[in-house]
Amino acid sequence: MVFLVVSACLAAVLPGGCSRRPEGLPAGVTLESLDAKPAKPVPKGPDVSFVPPTFDALERDAKWVDRPVKDGLVMLRAEQAGETPPVTVAEALALRNNSADANASILATLGRLPAAGEADPGARLERHLRGDVNSTNPIMINSTNEFDVLGLTGFELFSFDRRMEPFATAETVASWQSSSDGLLDKVVLRDDLLWSDGRPITAHDVVFTYTVIMDNRVPVPAVRSGTDQLRGVHAYDDQTLVFFHKESLATNVWNINFPVLPRHVYESTWEADPTLKDSDAHVALEEHPVVGGPYEIAQRKRGEQIVLRRRDSWSTVDGKQVREQPFFREVRFRIIEDTNTAFLALQAGDIDELILTPEQWQGTGDEFYERSTKATAPEWVNFFFAWNVETPFFADRRVRRAMTYAFDHERMLKDLCHGLYQPSTGQFHEAAWMASKKKVAPSKQDLDKAEQLLDEAGWIDTDNDGIRDREIDGRLVPLEFTMLVAQQSIRVATCNLLRENLEQIGVRMNVQPLETTVLLDRTQERKFQAYHGGWGTGTDPDSTENIWKSGEARNHVGYSNPDVDQLYEEGRREFDRAKRAEKYGRIQEILWEDQPYTWLYWRNGFYGFSKELRGYVFSPRGPYHYSPGYRSLWRPRQE
Repeated sequence: MVFLVVSACLAAVLPGGCSRRPEGLPAGVTLESLDAKPAKPVPKGPDVSFVPPTFDALERDAKWVDRPVKDGLVMLRAEQAGETPPVTVAEALALRNNSADANASILATLGRLPAAGEADPGARLERHLRGDVNSTNPIMINSTNEFDVLGLTGFELFSFDRRMEPFATAETVASWQSSSDGLLDKVVLRDDLLWSDGRPITAHDVVFTYTVIMDNRVPVPAVRSGTDQLRGVHAYDDQTLVFFHKESLATNVWNINFPVLPRHVYESTWEADPTLKDSDAHVALEEHPVVGGPYEIAQRKRGEQIVLRRRDSWSTVDGKQVREQPFFREVRFRIIEDTNTAFLALQAGDIDELILTPEQWQGTGDEFYERSTKATAPEWVNFFFAWNVETPFFADRRVRRAMTYAFDHERMLKDLCHGLYQPSTGQFHEAAWMASKKKVAPSKQDLDKAEQLLDEAGWIDTDNDGIRDREIDGRLVPLEFTMLVAQQSIRVATCNLLRENLEQIGVRMNVQPLETTVLLDRTQERKFQAYHGGWGTGTDPDSTENIWKSGEARNHVGYSNPDVDQLYEEGRREFDRAKRAEKYGRIQEILWEDQPYTWLYWRNGFYGFSKELRGYVFSPRGPYHYSPGYRSLWRPRQE
């Protein structure tokens, strides 16, 4: 269960609705064990004493309930079959997106899937990446850049639609069942699955991957989160796989969704190099990985581009077509960190899609519309300043709150974001079911309050040099720190605005722009005092646990609050959605009070697309990171 780091920084429509039936479990599943909820957290990781039952005993004792096995593309096609585009394609392409009506017409018309024979099967898609990937190994996934690439090369058993409703993917799974007590999930894989080297994909690959993920020497905190709540995973044959849960939890449906490695490739290499990246074998695999998804890596030039090629053995096995062929023959990811350079590449037709900055969205003119169009939709991507509470500067909540009061939020939203982004009041979007129901006023600048808080925390200018200071361990320490930020214009400008604001109250802040991969490394290793970043939304509110719970691997700021820890434990054990929402809403309220982050804004999805591109459909995770996501994009045949 992975929460996305947004290009240096990593997504819900979470399962929708307000049903009061147990969440994440199908009709017919009972919760026989819920009355015996443990008061303390269950230790994470596999149960080393666990011995899986025989298959005969499993079938005798378990009462199985069928779970959904679906194809996201088939579902979208059925959904669109009952819809009539409001305008023609030519009319949609001629529109200038300057109103809600124009935007709706563009999305409804250009977002449609192709009719039979309408898509060009030999087309190439030119994608944009804001930074290089840290790894091409699917279990090392940790950022949106990696989700973009590995979402096309990786093998998966489960997915979710744009409303974040989970299902087993029909492309890889024959059947999925859960036991009525919520403690078992049985998956039968299809028998026509091949790795890119021609070896069969089996249930044993899944079990092997689980073993690797659970080894604490392997640096995979994003993928381990949730997976570590399983009791174990067992393959009964090449196709039959059973996930064993320690408890009946609302999150079990997400905990079984993790990437898969080819056992025959890694079983002889991973224990000697659990980093999965340092040995000669793993370095070679970074450039040419064995993959199980619809695409394989044809070329990788670090810092420049990654080219993916459609894999014939994905859709055709033994001369028979077994899955739909992806719409694009090749997908090239061009790595362009500078947003202005990327915008020029879109206008020139060198890339087919781009997330637009507010300034770019507002400034599109004749040259832009010659080759491109644009579309927008709500996207739950949250940006913030993060304060390392393990440093002497930000250990005191009053200092963190002072940083929030010092910042000119209104100027940021008006001048830097051009009025296009909404202020954020915490980690959950206000439209999400788990968001706090308390109406919290967005932060506003109050320099007097900021100075008062710093005074109370003991940060005063004792030597009259214009910079606040405080004695720490017998030494006078000035309140001077460094803010790390990705090399992107709006983010650097946001940090510079904070720097200017802090100068007014006697605080010195240095701004250090970094390449995306370097910023990710620094934050993961906690080698920072503060950083500016963002998180995309996860598929369940529990996915934020590894950001906020004490000691968790992606709790980069070192935050700790026992009330928050307890609420996460209670939240995953509560199946009534309304009661779950209360617990996660309370977490949001506590975090707002403690301010380990200064929350800034929700970045709506503002995208530029080539006029030759079709099939973009949005979710709160954007147009790509759900099912069908990328798979719905296509290019028309040239007449």
